[in-house]
Amino acid sequence: MDAQQILVVDDDPGFRKLLETILKGEGYQVTAASGKQVALHLCDRKQYDLVITDLRLPDGDGIEILRWLREHAPQTPVILITGYGTVTSAVEAMKLGAFDFLGKPLGNPDELRLLARKVFESVTSQHESALFREDQSARFNCGHIIAEDHRMRKVLDLARKVAPTNAAVLLTGESGTGKELVARCIHNHSLRTARVFVAVNCAALSPTLIESELFGHEKGAFTGAVAQHVGRFERAHGGTLFLDEIGELDGNLQAKLLRVLQERRFERVGGTREIAADARVIAATNRNLKRQVEDGKFREDLYYRLNMFPIEIPPLRDRGEDALRLARFFLERAARSLGKRPLRIAPEAEDVLRRYDWPGNVRELENLMERMAILSEDAIEAADLPLAAAAERPVQLRDIERQVILDALAANAGNRTRTAAQLGISVRTLQYRLKEYGLAGAADQADA
Repeated sequence: MDAQQILVVDDDPGFRKLLETILKGEGYQVTAASGKQVALHLCDRKQYDLVITDLRLPDGDGIEILRWLREHAPQTPVILITGYGTVTSAVEAMKLGAFDFLGKPLGNPDELRLLARKVFESVTSQHESALFREDQSARFNCGHIIAEDHRMRKVLDLARKVAPTNAAVLLTGESGTGKELVARCIHNHSLRTARVFVAVNCAALSPTLIESELFGHEKGAFTGAVAQHVGRFERAHGGTLFLDEIGELDGNLQAKLLRVLQERRFERVGGTREIAADARVIAATNRNLKRQVEDGKFREDLYYRLNMFPIEIPPLRDRGEDALRLARFFLERAARSLGKRPLRIAPEAEDVLRRYDWPGNVRELENLMERMAILSEDAIEAADLPLAAAAERPVQLRDIERQVILDALAANAGNRTRTAAQLGISVRTLQYRLKEYGLAGAADQADA
């Protein structure tokens, strides 16, 4: 991990320079501010690993900075500098969560060195204990991701294994399958969980804008650049950067992104100063990046950098009963937000939801349930769903599939293992299909 970022706030230029020199000598990256307003402006644009601020400032005091940080960046440790601090101020600061105090004037440079080291050792210890505390066998919690189907359980198992590492992750799958939810899940269970999760959709902006959005720009870098802009990489320092629709980047931006991943440094557009890039990258795409590499549309070296740990998220149509579980969850949540009593889904409507192909995946299902919650007062009937016509074709396909399974069972004398092998599916999938089609009794012979 690159050098920690420290903000020093003090209106005394000589003392401020002294602190900068000592901290830079220890390998930290230091930013300086002379007052409260400048400090809050900097903190609003970037997350620091440590803030060291004087208790008394010309336009306020360190307590106000501490309060702001407790509200907007509660994990940021704060050290207060005081040469005049009263007992009352010290007590208030400690109640607000100040890490410690630093005397002014500084008696010995080692006081600051040891205090900064103590802060980062404490933060590291807290992060590790948060991840590996007592009940390590507790279920890997990924918020509202419903994963009863074995394919999604495999996705979450992979996410659990990669989360504590700094490995780049590439999430693939159709639009609407929940790639950002999985990315946030990985971040929330990583050693970076106390820092920010920053997301950017690479398909939503033009090549010019996405470059500025990722790397930031200096004032005057191009027409309209009236002020300095901090990019997403810089904002995600110490945390996680989620690059959605990564396959939409043009060749020039692919080259710049590769450089950042290799060298862990970048420059703002129009800038010359190198900035450290300590952000874990999780990328996502609904495209076949390997095919894009073969077609010369995506850099092979960048692909292998991003594809260090691939996770494929299955479409909703392949997730068995998850569609119905998700439908109930979204309906309950939507009804609650509207102040309505719980709504139910009639059996015929459940059957339509099961049969539908869900081309828009989880996002389409969520939008539908929100609409149903608005329109319905009691139960959602099949006729209420705008999916009935679209579900007719899956019904025909289900009839064909049912007959194919029956024929395969007959050819294999009811043996499920051989039948599954012939059909090219797992035994577990076959068992699910037998149950779904009411064919369990057609395969009651023991496996050979």
